[in-house]
Amino acid sequence: MRTLLRILGVWLLLLAMVAAVVDATKSLAGGGAWVVTPLGEQWKSLNVETLTGFENWTKTTVGTFLWDPVLITILAAPTWLVFGILGVFLYWLGQKRKQVEIFIN
Repeated sequence: MRTLLRILGVWLLLLAMVAAVVDATKSLAGGGAWVVTPLGEQWKSLNVETLTGFENWTKTTVGTFLWDPVLITILAAPTWLVFGILGVFLYWLGQKRKQVEIFIN
């Protein structure tokens, strides 16, 4: 299980780097103005139906309180930031723990 978490974490970190390179390329092509692509806009450009389906599923299953304050904020964050944080977190969860020796006198 830990190996799977580490592999998924590495993949998410790679996606974060790709998203950062895409934003940097857009910034250089746009005359140097910093361009940040939000996750929601990126998802909308890839597939609108899945985004609306996820919104409807979240509102009907969990409730609107999760969609409006929490998920809207996450979807407004930069793509590279969201994937980077998730990747680091999953990689950290999959880390092998160091064994602690306790000496009792």
